[in-house]
Amino acid sequence: MATTRSENILSNKSKLFTRLFIAFTLIGALIFIIQAKGAYPEKAWQAFLINFLLFSAISQGGMLFATLMHTVKAKWSEPLTGLAESLAAFFPVSLVLFCLLFLGKKYLFPWLGTDLHGKEVWLDLPFLFTRDLVSLIILYGLGISYLYHALYFKVDSNFNVNGLRGFLIRRWQKKPLKIERFRKRMTVLAILYMLAFTLTLSLLGYDLVMSMDPHWYSTLFGAYSFVKAVYVGLGAIIILAVLLHLNPDNNFKVKKSHLHDITKLFFAFCLVWADFFYAQFVVIWYGNIPEETSYIIERTMHAPWNTLAWIVFTVCFIAPFLILINQKIKTIPKAMLIICSVVIGGIWLEHFLLLGPVYYPEATSLPFHLVDVAVTLGFLGLQALLVTRYLKVFPELMATPKEVC
Repeated sequence: MATTRSENILSNKSKLFTRLFIAFTLIGALIFIIQAKGAYPEKAWQAFLINFLLFSAISQGGMLFATLMHTVKAKWSEPLTGLAESLAAFFPVSLVLFCLLFLGKKYLFPWLGTDLHGKEVWLDLPFLFTRDLVSLIILYGLGISYLYHALYFKVDSNFNVNGLRGFLIRRWQKKPLKIERFRKRMTVLAILYMLAFTLTLSLLGYDLVMSMDPHWYSTLFGAYSFVKAVYVGLGAIIILAVLLHLNPDNNFKVKKSHLHDITKLFFAFCLVWADFFYAQFVVIWYGNIPEETSYIIERTMHAPWNTLAWIVFTVCFIAPFLILINQKIKTIPKAMLIICSVVIGGIWLEHFLLLGPVYYPEATSLPFHLVDVAVTLGFLGLQALLVTRYLKVFPELMATPKEVC
């Protein structure tokens, strides 16, 4: 365990970034509250929903990478799985934020009080929130349980035994564990997490995105939702690894071979995301059923949403596809930092594209507002703050091999 080199991991520059993350969080929360109590509270709640979906997907997708790599016993990913696990620090907060969505229900679900043509039972709000909450509790419970087992093999018991870290070490020392049994239990939890991930992300996609237009449906939408979460999760891991790699105040370095491997996986899910995007589109276009095509036509052919649709498709697929074909680009940290950041921004726009026409049916220009930017910065600051704090508590997660290619 590389503990001595991690003791002073936060330099003055790092502390400055921590204060910046706190400022982002407070400013985002303040503007959200002001907007939610103002004349147009629906704008605040719509921005809240979009960012809840995106940043929760980032943490869920990051943990999926860790569980997947453990299940298939991928050795190359060991320096990156700790960083992926750190994204799970957002899990408890995500659960609280989901509960807060219930407070804005009348601004988020435009079908309230309308004829749902037989979907009243499924779209009953208490039932909707209950099933989604239970799904998230199961998903996050499995993720945290996996994390508990994973940390056992990574935490150095001779370094800093205070707080959460000390609690875990004392718990492990009190009751000796059989290593093989612990590893098997970890594998079972990893598989269960992946199963819960696909089911929960599908359910959230149906309930919090597709249901906003209750007369439209797509049988591929659930799979499209969890593939998108894997895509942004991988992007977030690459961003985190590169930021730590470029920071001279810590000893974390990502090998070119490791960066190349995870970028290839990121590139693969770029193709998978585009495939699901296309598969939904072409089936609906070919079927030409009015209740299905109206959803696609509004978002791809009617202004102002058609412009946004092309931006999303270009930013999330065409540009990364053409750029990442080049092998060398995959090994350049700064280039991957920019590409992954742009893709995650594109997925934010994709959420806005899916939900915007429902909330702004009369829009003649793209209805972006200050609250969208502020709430996004608030979520970004909160997630970055939690991940930074987690890595400070468990600096062993940033231990890397000494040789850097």
